[in-house]
Amino acid sequence: MDFANLASQLNAGTILPEGIVIITLLGVLIVDLILGRTSSRWIGYLAIAGLLTSIVALYFQWDAANPISFSGGFNGDDLSIVFRGVIALSAVVTILMSIRYVEQSGTALAEFIAILMSATLGGMFLSGASELVMIFISLETLSISSYLLTGYTKRDPRSNEAALKYLLIGASSTAVFLYGVSLLYGLSGGETELSAIANGIATANLGQSLGLVIALVFVIAGIGFKISAAPFHQWTPDVYEGAPTPVIAFLSVGSKAAGFALAIRLLTTAFPLVADEWRFVFTALAVLSMILGNVVALAQTSMKRMLAYSSIAQAGFVMIGLIAGTQAGYASMIFYLLVYLFMNLCGFTCIILFSLRTGTDQIAEYSGLYQKDPLLTLALSISLLSLGGIPPLAGFFGKIYLFWAGWQAGLYGLVLLGLVTSVVSIYYYIRVVKMMVVKEPQEMSDVVKNYPEVRWNLPGLRPLQVGLVITLIATSIAGILSNPLFTLANNSISHTPILQASIVDRTQVSTISIRQPEEL
Repeated sequence: MDFANLASQLNAGTILPEGIVIITLLGVLIVDLILGRTSSRWIGYLAIAGLLTSIVALYFQWDAANPISFSGGFNGDDLSIVFRGVIALSAVVTILMSIRYVEQSGTALAEFIAILMSATLGGMFLSGASELVMIFISLETLSISSYLLTGYTKRDPRSNEAALKYLLIGASSTAVFLYGVSLLYGLSGGETELSAIANGIATANLGQSLGLVIALVFVIAGIGFKISAAPFHQWTPDVYEGAPTPVIAFLSVGSKAAGFALAIRLLTTAFPLVADEWRFVFTALAVLSMILGNVVALAQTSMKRMLAYSSIAQAGFVMIGLIAGTQAGYASMIFYLLVYLFMNLCGFTCIILFSLRTGTDQIAEYSGLYQKDPLLTLALSISLLSLGGIPPLAGFFGKIYLFWAGWQAGLYGLVLLGLVTSVVSIYYYIRVVKMMVVKEPQEMSDVVKNYPEVRWNLPGLRPLQVGLVITLIATSIAGILSNPLFTLANNSISHTPILQASIVDRTQVSTISIRQPEEL
């Protein structure tokens, strides 16, 4: 094979955004080795510049003529571009909120950023992976980096405990997922590329075999762990409470987005013959996630644990779009993840600021915060109200789009449950807002009474302020000016051939099932 043919098969330009992240990662490590601790003041900005350059590269790859690269191992279609952009953006905001937090914990910033960028790289590759080996390596890159980040503040016993729990449960879920994909490999006759797997199973007439059903269940278990869906959520509350707050901010958005990207690509491409079965399983997961996440969040006293159960419930809402399996369903998933990025990271930025100034994250300690820190109160209130789906904030339009797509697809019970559990969620979100705003001065908590003077000129606080203002503005106006995001989400689905094929196939199946009784 000559070089020209090899280059055309590799089509390595498709992974230019990931290449930029790799170069930035190496640059961070080299600069830190040369300059040492003196580089910590600006090394975060170097990483942010690299990630933003990667996002620009993604923009120029939109609607690429030939998105397939590495002989089918990676697909840089529009669907992957959106998810890779969400992951890179979540890493940018996470770095902004990490600089002061990591320095105050007494650990090295450069290593933290390097591990975070490794996790970002794994998530970006996972979003476009269309081959089993590529999927597994990307998944492990994301997972192992996440374990390291969770236990990064090694002097904190809660962080160590969270990392150990995350590692043990994560290793078990990886083993289950790997067994499922190994069954796929065997059933397809030794294929690893997703579309070839589907063709191999169809050719061997194994569409309703027990082996395929077992493989499906094991794969869904692995995906359920990554998106923290009930009943695979056991790690979430403990990890959220014990891990460094910037880490859980990234896990709640970047890791979850990568998990949903994997779910869409793997299930629609490799399991088209059992589409009804995996939709049924995800319906059960969505019901459990929405009920358990919202009900248990009511009893939480820690803000981080409350947001942990909230993220479980949010995964249940997003699954409605996946179960619908329509153009509007997939587009609503992407739109919701785009707005969830800003409103969730805004909330975690507020929690970091409050914990840096007070040393606690207990909900009761937020009482009367408005008297001392109006900006923090405003930002946290807007992010929580948006997560609850209060109009005209971004979360309201995200949920409306998801529920509308589910209703159109005939998922009436699931949508009604989503509406009821959304009302439940509004209670525990508004409880925090009421505590911050409505309390009289004499009812102020002791922590807020001793609240330090608000100063932004301390080292590392300026990036945190920038992240807070950006996410606050995006959360506030993304709902009102949502049309560009709607268009982006719809175009990413309509320009992705694998999804269009699955949507057409499902439409044909439903038409046949409607006509059969008439013919009889």
